[in-house]
Amino acid sequence: MPDIDIDFANRDNILSQITHRVAKLESGKKHNTGIYVNQIPYNPVDNISTIDHKLADSRGYYKLDFLNVSMYNGIINEEHLQQLIRKEPIWQLLEHNEFSDKVFHLNGHGELLRQLKPASVEQLAATLAIIRPAKRYLATAQWSHIMEHVWIKPTNNEYFFKKAHAISYAVAVVVHMNLLCEQLYEKDNS
Repeated sequence: MPDIDIDFANRDNILSQITHRVAKLESGKKHNTGIYVNQIPYNPVDNISTIDHKLADSRGYYKLDFLNVSMYNGIINEEHLQQLIRKEPIWQLLEHNEFSDKVFHLNGHGELLRQLKPASVEQLAATLAIIRPAKRYLATAQWSHIMEHVWIKPTNNEYFFKKAHAISYAVAVVVHMNLLCEQLYEKDNS
């Protein structure tokens, strides 16, 4: 059963308002983002599930990942968010580490960004997928080859990004790119 990732500027705000149990990793440690809002066996002392999230999944428990995404702190309201989504970013900025290292999910991947030069949300999504181990072999390929192979599920169980997941992260990256540009513009004009 798939889980759902939900982004928050501050996940503690919502967690303080809902009854939930914290997911557990196979190592026995607390899952950083995973929670259950349905009934699951848990330790009442620490509120952590007594079964790890993979076993819980096989038993039909539904995990939610509540993610802290601090970039949302700069978004004023829904209208502002929609403007940032619709605005075409300056794609060439991704070729500069000074910029790309500040961008959600792209920090440290400047070399790949300079090599691939993504210029659309779909190409950016493919780039995010290539960062993952299963698709890293596509890093030196041409875009036509990349787009033909990047969304094919690997047969060796290596970690990869599904297309829907990568597209949503790419849109979040576009929002963050545009927000950073907006903030730089405001700083320069103040």
